[in-house]
Amino acid sequence: MPPGAGDAKHGEEGTASIELVAVVPFLLLAVLAAAQIALAGQALWSASVAARAGARAALVGGDASAAARSALPPSMRAGVRIEESDGVAVRVVVPRLIPALPQVRVGARSGLEPGDG
Repeated sequence: MPPGAGDAKHGEEGTASIELVAVVPFLLLAVLAAAQIALAGQALWSASVAARAGARAALVGGDASAAARSALPPSMRAGVRIEESDGVAVRVVVPRLIPALPQVRVGARSGLEPGDG
């Protein structure tokens, strides 16, 4: 072993811990971003289901707005916007994991004619 080689080994103790501490915030940010994207997808899916339910109700002469609202999860009913022109359009607020994020709405439109399923 060359002289001083044993001393270099002691200088690297703890580097794995420091690297882990440096990477953890980025991993948490990636998890939060993925969860927020999943929430946006779920909100879009819920808006689509609600628009379809509203269009079905309108086709049979029922209350399209009430049907669309009841098809939404309870957490999304508060900020919903429903329009009944040219089918039924439903726009919902995407739930936010971090309150500082801007409010984003997603929506879907559905229309049925007699004979559609």
